[in-house]
Amino acid sequence: MLEIDGLQVQLDADAGLVRAIDGMHLTLARGETFALVGESGCGKSMTALALMRLLPENGRIAAGSVRLEGQDLLTLPESRMREVRGGRVAMIFQEPSTSLNPVMRVGDQIVEAIEAHTALRGKAARAKAIDWLARVGIPEPARRIDDYPFRLSGGQKQRVMIAIALAAEPDFLVADEPTTALDVTIQAQILDLIRGLQRERQLGVLLITHDLAVVSGMAHRVALMYAGQIIEVAPAAEFFARPRHPYARLLLQALPDAARRGEPLAAIAGTVPPLWLDFAGCRFEPRCDKAMGHCASTPPRLTEEGPQHQVRCLLYSQPGEALPRQPAVPRPPPPEPAGRGAPLLDARDLRVRFALKAPLFHRGARHFDAVDGVSFKLHAGRTLALVGESGCGKTTSGKAIVQLLRRQASVSGLALFDGRDLFQLQGQALVQARRQVQIIFQDPFASLNPRMRVADVLEEGLIALRPELDAGQRHERLLTLVNQVGLRRDALQRWPHEFSGGQRQRIAIARALAVEPRLIVCDEPTSALDVSVQAQILNLLRELQREQGLAYLFITHNIGVVEYIADEIAVMKAGRIVEQGSCQTVLRQPHEGYTKDLLAAVPRLSNPAH
Repeated sequence: MLEIDGLQVQLDADAGLVRAIDGMHLTLARGETFALVGESGCGKSMTALALMRLLPENGRIAAGSVRLEGQDLLTLPESRMREVRGGRVAMIFQEPSTSLNPVMRVGDQIVEAIEAHTALRGKAARAKAIDWLARVGIPEPARRIDDYPFRLSGGQKQRVMIAIALAAEPDFLVADEPTTALDVTIQAQILDLIRGLQRERQLGVLLITHDLAVVSGMAHRVALMYAGQIIEVAPAAEFFARPRHPYARLLLQALPDAARRGEPLAAIAGTVPPLWLDFAGCRFEPRCDKAMGHCASTPPRLTEEGPQHQVRCLLYSQPGEALPRQPAVPRPPPPEPAGRGAPLLDARDLRVRFALKAPLFHRGARHFDAVDGVSFKLHAGRTLALVGESGCGKTTSGKAIVQLLRRQASVSGLALFDGRDLFQLQGQALVQARRQVQIIFQDPFASLNPRMRVADVLEEGLIALRPELDAGQRHERLLTLVNQVGLRRDALQRWPHEFSGGQRQRIAIARALAVEPRLIVCDEPTSALDVSVQAQILNLLRELQREQGLAYLFITHNIGVVEYIADEIAVMKAGRIVEQGSCQTVLRQPHEGYTKDLLAAVPRLSNPAH
């Protein structure tokens, strides 16, 4: 058993002492999957880092213990901890781009883990590394084992991270958003792989995720975190059937799907409070729709509300009179745009070819066609979803349209934006087009300059593309942006590394919105976001679309988001579009076998496994 008892983690920050985890109790048995869910910034990832003793330099464990089969890991010297870390307890990190060594081949990184924790060496270790690359779904593993991380897509890098974590066959796995960057078919494959290892080796899994559908299909027990505390713990089936905490109920209502199409999602107002505050009462009270008069002054305790079901809420221990709250006024659904007339974006026979390094003494150039004859149209005020497996060419298509591949690849075809071919623009004409066409990147950490404060990141585009705005107008625009994407004003003066993955994604979205474009290429814009923030962002994107006529090229593997926001869908496979049509037609009556397989792999809340 892995047992966390009374864990308190503190971080030194400019604003004061941050209590990232405040008295956590958690047990994980061999063969069990325990899911830790909650909003970005609530302490989920910090729990994983504390367990592995990988806290940042400004962090420390102030109290508590972490016991592995009775041995306190917090008292071990670092040399002993290295044997545990990776050998007995492995971890899949949230952001593979920052976890993989950019100057080492991916195969060497897997072999390193195998040789450190098993008896295999040399060719035997390499053969096992190739086997693990195949097991996690990397195509041509014998060739890709010698690739560097930059040659892999985001989803492929995540799969390499999973291979590194599982290659030494540990007893416990700490999986921090293990399927965030993966498409649904690979996600299903990875989850099946973890289930299989659980059966074979009694692998215990601490699953940290914001994907409630994955939780319902994987977890035996669920713990919901908020502001550094666990506020509800229950068996998975009980949690989804009868959630007790108001926060849990609101989360389940915020999930996007076809049934909520055309109406705002039930986003939770406000944000997680800063954890350097001294809390007098319930930490969720300012955002709670069930708050009572004494909630702001009385701290709730975890109380039993059923078999193995605990809730931290005064509704059950000290019920009282509800506070008057301003009822939410439902907004009318946005009118469906006609989508007629000339398209805003007309892509015709788009092709992207990358040159490959030829082997020694090999004659003739080698190349790889990442996108092979893709055509689609996108009207103002409409959303076209590009879906498909990782590496199929979705992101490459988006980057080509935004003119980010001019020096890396050979791009041909037409990308007509308002009748002008983006591929032919130069100089000032290209600068003008960049204001009209923006992109939200898949990996927020890699796309944000770590040496710039958030205010400078957001203002950079305004200075370059909106020169008519003075300093005061730019500052007002920044304040509007951070409020729109659900961040506090103090975020403007902080650095990217001070934010969680989900919060960094909100900064990336704010940067794309800053210059008020007409078309946004959204490359997995909500993949790193928890459910409540995802609802805020989807509501924001739909509202901006309704008010400003924005068009979205929405690249995603989240079919629930597609069902909610997309007007048309294009399904990509191996660089080509294999099926295209309206959202309702493709999702309800798919013709291609590949599309049917994609939809069959989508995890659903209505089909929990336990």
